[in-house]
Amino acid sequence: MAWHVVIAGGGFGGFYAARALERALPPQAARITLVNDVNFMLYTPLLPGAAAGTLEPRHVVVPLREELKRTHLRLGSVVGGDPEAKTVTVKTLKGTTEELAYDHLIVALGSVSRTLPIPGLAEYGIGFKSLPEAIRLRNHVLRTLEIAETLEDPAERKKWLTYVFVGAGYAGLEGLAELQDFAADVIDLYPRCRTQGMRWILVEARDQVMPEIPRPLADFASRELRGRGIAIRTSTTLDEVREDEVTLSGGEVVPTKTLVWTAGVKPSPVIANLGLPLDDAGRIRVDKTLRVDGYDSVWALGDAAAVPDPAKKGQRSTPPTAQHAIRQGKVAGRNVAAAIGSGKVRPFTFKTKGVFVDMGQGQAVATTLGIRWRGAPAWWLARSYHLAMLPGGKRKWRLLIDWNIQLLFGRDTSELGNLGRAPALGADDAGGVATETTEALAEPS
Repeated sequence: MAWHVVIAGGGFGGFYAARALERALPPQAARITLVNDVNFMLYTPLLPGAAAGTLEPRHVVVPLREELKRTHLRLGSVVGGDPEAKTVTVKTLKGTTEELAYDHLIVALGSVSRTLPIPGLAEYGIGFKSLPEAIRLRNHVLRTLEIAETLEDPAERKKWLTYVFVGAGYAGLEGLAELQDFAADVIDLYPRCRTQGMRWILVEARDQVMPEIPRPLADFASRELRGRGIAIRTSTTLDEVREDEVTLSGGEVVPTKTLVWTAGVKPSPVIANLGLPLDDAGRIRVDKTLRVDGYDSVWALGDAAAVPDPAKKGQRSTPPTAQHAIRQGKVAGRNVAAAIGSGKVRPFTFKTKGVFVDMGQGQAVATTLGIRWRGAPAWWLARSYHLAMLPGGKRKWRLLIDWNIQLLFGRDTSELGNLGRAPALGADDAGGVATETTEALAEPS
C-alpha cells in the first residue's frame, strides 16, 4: 500500500516540496496530494511587474497542474488539523469540509500581511501581497489619474496624486519603485496631472530602507528613489488613516487617497488551528531537518515555520524570502522521501547567496557572493536570475516576450477594474460600462 503525503499550501515551499517528492520517489511508492486555494503558484518577485503593467498577470503565476505531473491537486483551504489522528480539515470549493488523512504532512501555508491596530488602516489601506491586490493597486493608480484630470481645484487634485507606501522592505520598495516608474510613463496622457505633478512617499519605521541588504546598497537605493523625487521618511510610523489623509508620527498630515500597507508579514492564521507547537511569533517549531517538534510524520517550512537559520548558527529563524522557501521545500520533499525509505534525512543548510532589489526600468541593487552591484548591471542580473528561477519553459518564454514588448512599446494603460466581475445578464451596464463610484476604489478588483 502506497504512503499518502499531503502538502498544505501551494506557494514556493509547497510547490518545490511536491516536485522534490515526484523526483525522489517512484510512482508506486507514494500518493502525493497538494491542497491549495488556487490552481497556481504566484512567483512573488514578479508581482511588482504585474502591478506596473510590465508583465501580463497570467505570466507571473505557475499553473500547478502543468508543472506537477504526479501530484493530485485538491483545490480548497486547509482550516484545521489533528496531528494525533493524522488528518487535516479541508474546506472545499463547494463550501463543505472534509477530513483528509495522511501518513506524512508538509505544512507550507505561508504568511499573510501583518497589520497593526491603526485607526482607519483596515478601512482605507491597500495591501500588496497577492495578485488581486497588485492588479487592484494598478487599477487604483490609473483611476486616481483619471479622477484628478477632471478636477478644477489643485488642492483637491493633489490628494488624488499623492501616494503613500508604508514599509520599505522588498514589497514596499519594489512596489513603489515600479508603480512610480509606471505612473511617470503614463502621466503625459493626463495634461492637468502632468502640470500638477505627483507626490510619492515611502514610510519606514526603522532607520534605513531594506534592512535585509548591506547598508551601502540600501543607501544607493535611497539615493536612486530620492533622485526620482520620491520622499523617504525613515524612523517614522503611521498613526492614523482617513479617507483623504494620513497622519504620520511627529504630527505630519499628508493629504492622500492612496495608502499602501507593506509593513511585514505574519504566519497564516490557520497555523494556530493545526494542533502543532508554535513559537512566540506564531510559527511552527521545527528542527534543522524541518521536522515538527514532537511529530515524526509532520514537517513545516517557509513563512509558517521557525526554521533555524544556518547563517546565524541556528540562533535565529530564516528570513521570509522566496529563495529560502524554495530550498526548504526541496529539503522537506527529500526528507519525507527518506522517511518513507528513499534516501537519508538531511538538515537544511542553505545560506543566502545574494539579494536582488528591482527598482523599475534599468535600475536595481544586488549583492551576489559578496559582490555588490547597482544600476543597470544589477537590473540585468535581477532579471536574469528570475528568468532562470521561474519554473517551466513556456513561462520563461512568456516572461521574456513581456519584458521585450515593454521595452519596445511601453506599458499598457488600460484600466480593467471590472474584469472578472461581469454584470448580471440583462443589467443596464451589460454593455461593459463600469458602474463603480469613486467609493468603489476601496473594493477588490
